[in-house]
Amino acid sequence: MSIRRIASILAIVSLVTGCAARTGPVTPGLARVTLAPAGYQELPGWSGDDVAAVVPAFVKSCDRLAPQPDSAPLDPAADSQFGRLKDWRPLCELAAKLPPGDDAAARQFFEANFVPALVASKGASHGLFTGYWEVELGGSLQRGGAYQTPVYRKPADLGGGPYLDRAAIEDGALDGKRLELVWLESPDDLFVLQTQGSGRIRLADGRTMRLVYAANNNRPLVDVYQLMLDEGAIPKAQFSEEAVRAWMRDNPGKAKELRRKNPLYVFFRELQGDGPVGYQGAVLTPGRSLAVDHRYIPLGAPLWLAAHDKYRPVAVNRLVVAQDIGDGITGPLRGDLYWGSGRGAAGRGANFYADGQYWVLLPKIVATLK
Repeated sequence: MSIRRIASILAIVSLVTGCAARTGPVTPGLARVTLAPAGYQELPGWSGDDVAAVVPAFVKSCDRLAPQPDSAPLDPAADSQFGRLKDWRPLCELAAKLPPGDDAAARQFFEANFVPALVASKGASHGLFTGYWEVELGGSLQRGGAYQTPVYRKPADLGGGPYLDRAAIEDGALDGKRLELVWLESPDDLFVLQTQGSGRIRLADGRTMRLVYAANNNRPLVDVYQLMLDEGAIPKAQFSEEAVRAWMRDNPGKAKELRRKNPLYVFFRELQGDGPVGYQGAVLTPGRSLAVDHRYIPLGAPLWLAAHDKYRPVAVNRLVVAQDIGDGITGPLRGDLYWGSGRGAAGRGANFYADGQYWVLLPKIVATLK
């Protein structure tokens, strides 16, 4: 989970020139996607993918379905054309028994049990695909030295209405409430953490602390990156994540002024163990977990993604699993690929802005009923 709409804007602008508000139940009158069955030979790059790499991600999603009844839909937010859990459970059991890393067995499993169906809406099948990642930052459990910026946990008095805005919180409105989880080196570190919605904090004693999105203050989101462009803080030809961070470091006063124009503020919680965790509840898998609008594409479904970067000679043809959602990841032809943790993942995620298609893999019993 995250508030990645501003991260998507960063990806868009940087390439053109060189957990948050969430989707809810099916909206009356919402456009229904169309699904056109296809053969595996029609999937661009199918024969070249390491299909076995997606099996652990698919099994993780299957595990999230276990407590639900057979009659439940794959995802209650999506419509019923993707089948019921009774249609998916036998395939989940087969997937769990596949030999790890055996690409031939994994490929045979999907080809024998699923039918790819091209996702389209209103006659179009091409959409926008961007990337996101888990940031890595330095921090301290105690305030001191360079560590002066707090990361707050969810306040006990946070309800469903508007809460303290960013400016009030930055000015100390939560001081003394013992809500500090960790202290970061700068406000722009916190800004990036809040943008991506999760992060690993490297502590001075060598330990690592994982933070994930807990809640926000129920205030509207204002796109700080767009404000930076509108005000000419960074020339469009030079706009990138690295340029944003450098500008914020070099212009702390102006950066503070811009940040405070965004009243939305994100609170975090510590996650013990593996992560980050997507909206479905499964631990995300680098390069294999996709955030979608689950009003159209059900969480837990395997998808064949075929995307070509709009501005670089980069193609992504691989099997992924819908496991997350994100603010700004809206519409039937929109996806956000999770790239992993750290600087390498940040570079790949921030620079991924692609045109593409995806095919949902339906259990054969579901496909034959369509």
